[in-house]
Amino acid sequence: MIKHLRIDNRLIHGQVAVMWRSRIGAERIIVTNDKVAADPIQKMALPMAARGTPVSVLTIKETLEYVNAHPEETFFVICKFPSDALEILGSGVEVEQVNVGNAAPQVGQNDYKMILKNVACTPEEGKMYREIAKIRGGLTCQIVPTDEPIDIIKLLDENGL
Repeated sequence: MIKHLRIDNRLIHGQVAVMWRSRIGAERIIVTNDKVAADPIQKMALPMAARGTPVSVLTIKETLEYVNAHPEETFFVICKFPSDALEILGSGVEVEQVNVGNAAPQVGQNDYKMILKNVACTPEEGKMYREIAKIRGGLTCQIVPTDEPIDIIKLLDENGL
């Protein structure tokens, strides 16, 4: 089961490897994004950042297959983009919690608004966040587990997204 799904385009970093992993208590971290999974350097480097926690770097399809094939395991899934998260959530797999961490503007992306100091959002991404919130009954942003959750939909509304 996916205990926690996080949208964070930094993927695995100190906050994820230490604070979130400890709070969630999942047995395995899965980084899921088709392009990242096709990059041999990232597949090699990301597990090193996890400080001993088992890590899999998989495509969306592989993630769904792995999660479904291992119902006894608990997972912390990190999606690079909201589109990745929407695909996972749309598949019907069980996910306990979802949050947005960091969403930096992408190279060449000019139509974004900073809705938080750590979250850039395009109109298209805003639609995806709204769809995720519809599936989940809400969507929040938290940088670290001790931060108060911030309602993403409220931020989208305030920013005309």
